[in-house]
Amino acid sequence: MNRILLTCLMLTASNVFMTFAWYAHLKNLSARPWFYAAMFSWGIAFFEYIIQVPANRIGHQTMSLGQLKILQEVITLSVFIPFAIFYMKEDLKLDYLWAALCICAAAFFIFRSKGIG
Repeated sequence: MNRILLTCLMLTASNVFMTFAWYAHLKNLSARPWFYAAMFSWGIAFFEYIIQVPANRIGHQTMSLGQLKILQEVITLSVFIPFAIFYMKEDLKLDYLWAALCICAAAFFIFRSKGIG
């Protein structure tokens, strides 16, 4: 499988775990002390790191560090928006579009000069 595609898939999977680790406790454990939420989040984050660390190693074979970081930000926003809308039941906001456009611009600038590989 193409290294870039594999990196994207692995980073997407790891980001799903991390998004739940960072925010799901706000919905599911809001009545519990923060310590429980932290333990819950650490448990989920373990699985995020199991996927994220090899994904970054694979991605760094063909992308610069800056490209890898901006790719991660694109994926983060792509995962976060559906999570916020469908899981956390937040309203879809026009600000998500503006944020996405800014991230797309960042991706354009980081990938235009060096290319990939």
